[in-house]
Amino acid sequence: MLKRFHNRTEAGQILAQHLTAYTHREDLLVLGLPRGGVPVAFEVAKKLNAPLDVCIVRKLGVPGHKELAMGAIAMLTLGEASHGEGIANQGMEILNYDVINALGIDRKVIEIVAAEELQELKRRDRTYRGNAPPLNVKNKTVILIDDGIATGSTMRAAIAILKQQQPTTIVVAVPVAPTSTYQELQLEVDNIVCLQTPKQMSAIGFWYEDFSQTTDEEVRALLAKQSDRRKLSD
Repeated sequence: MLKRFHNRTEAGQILAQHLTAYTHREDLLVLGLPRGGVPVAFEVAKKLNAPLDVCIVRKLGVPGHKELAMGAIAMLTLGEASHGEGIANQGMEILNYDVINALGIDRKVIEIVAAEELQELKRRDRTYRGNAPPLNVKNKTVILIDDGIATGSTMRAAIAILKQQQPTTIVVAVPVAPTSTYQELQLEVDNIVCLQTPKQMSAIGFWYEDFSQTTDEEVRALLAKQSDRRKLSD
């Protein structure tokens, strides 16, 4: 029976109960998609005693209809541990050609929107991490978390960016996703855990009683809190 979650915290706590097989694994890393995915990911990381970081991805909204995704862009952030050349940042696009072709969207329009979102990606990277490097995902088991999936464009961009960094295993874990997207993503990752898979999916916020916006300050605080918890437990 499908039910609404009270808030992201409750969704994360329930999701964590379905991921206990990964508890205390030394190779485990939990990544939240900012901003709304981070409170969900925090609850999972806390339960599994895992490091928590962010995978920074932005939807490419259709001009005039920003809620409609024509794709997504993710920040490629490779640490010294993987390439030995410091940290490099660039954008990777994942495009939804069904939407682009149906609306006749010109490539130049896509480039303009992507350039704007890349600046926001860089701002978020600075805001959330400061000068700290991202956690290295190479040879790690990564649980990638958002507060829900609609079209899947944002999650696919995150998956693509992770595969560039060669983790051993990628697990997608979300509270809710449409059945069709859930089935498609099963073919792209090693495992997917989803609490609710409705046939029809409208806005993600419909599945939450409280879907208030997560702020940059909350993201920073949750990352710091889990880091402190891990230091105390070591």
